[in-house]
Amino acid sequence: MNDEGQTILVVDEDADFRAWAIKKLTTPTTRVFAAARADEAYRLYRAEEPDLLIADTHLQPFGGLELLSRIREPYPNAFVILTSSLGTTQNVIEAMKLGAFDFLRKESIPFHLKVVVDAALQQLEETRQTLPSDPRLSDEARGETIIGQSPAMQEVFKMVGRVARSDAPVLITGESGSGKEVVARAIHQYSTRSGKQFVAINCAAIPEALLESELFGHEKGAFTGAAAQREGRFEQCAGGTLFLDEIGDMPLGLQSKILRVLQDGSFSRLGGNQTLRADVRIVAATNRTPEAQIAEKTFREDLFYRLNVVRIHLPALRERPEDIPLLAEYFLAKTGKRLSKEAAAAMQGYGWPGNVRELENTIQRASVLAASDVILPKDLPLGIERPRTDSGASPSRMGRADAVTALFHAAREERGFALLPWVEREFTRLAMEQTGGNQVQAARLLGITRATLRKRLEHLRSEAQ
Repeated sequence: MNDEGQTILVVDEDADFRAWAIKKLTTPTTRVFAAARADEAYRLYRAEEPDLLIADTHLQPFGGLELLSRIREPYPNAFVILTSSLGTTQNVIEAMKLGAFDFLRKESIPFHLKVVVDAALQQLEETRQTLPSDPRLSDEARGETIIGQSPAMQEVFKMVGRVARSDAPVLITGESGSGKEVVARAIHQYSTRSGKQFVAINCAAIPEALLESELFGHEKGAFTGAAAQREGRFEQCAGGTLFLDEIGDMPLGLQSKILRVLQDGSFSRLGGNQTLRADVRIVAATNRTPEAQIAEKTFREDLFYRLNVVRIHLPALRERPEDIPLLAEYFLAKTGKRLSKEAAAAMQGYGWPGNVRELENTIQRASVLAASDVILPKDLPLGIERPRTDSGASPSRMGRADAVTALFHAAREERGFALLPWVEREFTRLAMEQTGGNQVQAARLLGITRATLRKRLEHLRSEAQ
C-alpha cells in the first residue's frame, strides 16, 4: 500500500486500455500501475500489495478468475474488480463467488469504471474502521445467552437474578423475536433447578387436540392412535423448568388445567383417572397484552394472576439501539467477521420489527454475502443499509438495453473516447450483440455507414485469428 495515498494495479493485455486506465484513474493521492500478464500481476501484487486490483478475465498464462482466486488465498480481503468483453453468466457468478467487488463489461468501462473504483476505495476505508472488540464480551461472557448493556436490559438482568432465587411463576412479556425464551433459559440457568431439564413448548404451534397430550401425557387407548402410555412434558422435566411460550394463544380449556397445576401441583394424563404431582417451575411468555385478552374473554383472569407473580417485560430492540452492536458482535463471534462502524450505525437507525431474531438472521445473511471479513452497509438487506448518495444501482447491474442507450449518449458527449481503439472495438461488439447481428441496425446504432462497419468487423475477425 502506498503510504501517501492509494494504489491500483490494472491488468489487461490491451496496451491502449492500460494507458487509458492509468490516465483516467491517477490522481494526486492515487498511484496506478499496470501489467499485461496474470503471472506478472501476481508477482506485482505480492510485492506492492495495492489497495485495488482491476483485471480482465482474458489473460495469459491464466485467466482473471484464477488470478482472483490466487490472490485471495494470501489476501482474503483483497478488493478486486474484474472486467470482460464477454461477461457470461457463469463468469459473473464465479467472480462474485470468489469474492470480487464487482464485474464490469468492457463497453461500460469508459463511463462507469471511475464510479465503481471510487466506491471500492471508499468501502476499503470503511473496512479499516471496524468496531473495537467490546471487553464485556470476554471468553466467559460469550458463553452467556442474554446480551445487553442498555438501562432497560440491565433492569431485566436484575429481575432475572432476583427471581432465580425462588420457584415463583414468571410471566415474560414482549414482542415476537425480542428474546423471551432467552430470558426464560437464563432464569433456569441461574436457579437451583439448573441441573434439571429446561423444556420449551410453543403453545401457538401445536393444535389443541395434541397440546393437552404434549403437556400432560396420555394413557393407552385415550384416543385413536394412542397405542401406548406416554409421559407428558410435566413428567419429563420433573425438578426442572417448563417454559410455556405464547401462552396467550392457549385454548381456554387447557388454561384451566394449567391453573390447577399452578394451584396444587396436580394433573392427570389424557384418558386417565390417576392424579399425578408435578415438581415443575412454570415460566410463561406472551407477545400479547394479557389485560386486553382478559377483557376480550380469551385469557382466564385467575390464570393471569397465578402467572403474574413476577412479571418481566422485555423491551423491543428499537427501544435499546445501544445493544445492537453488542448483539451483532455476539452473533458474529463464531464467523470470524467484524462489523464496520458504518454498518453498525446503519443497523442502529433501523426499526427492527422482527427484533433480536431479525438481527440474528441479518447477521447470518451478511456474513454469507460479505466479500471480506468486515461487514459493510452494502452487505445488509435493503431497508437496513444506509441510503445511497449516488445515482443508484451499480453499472454492472444495469439492464442491457439501458446500458446501450447510456453508453452511446455518453459517447456523443465525450468524443475523445471514440478515438480509443479498444473502445471502438467494444462498441462494435456491443452493437452487433444488441441487434442480433443485423449490420444495418448496428451501423445505425453506431452512427456510421455500413461500409465502415464491415471494415471494423473484418478488423475484429483478423484480430481474433
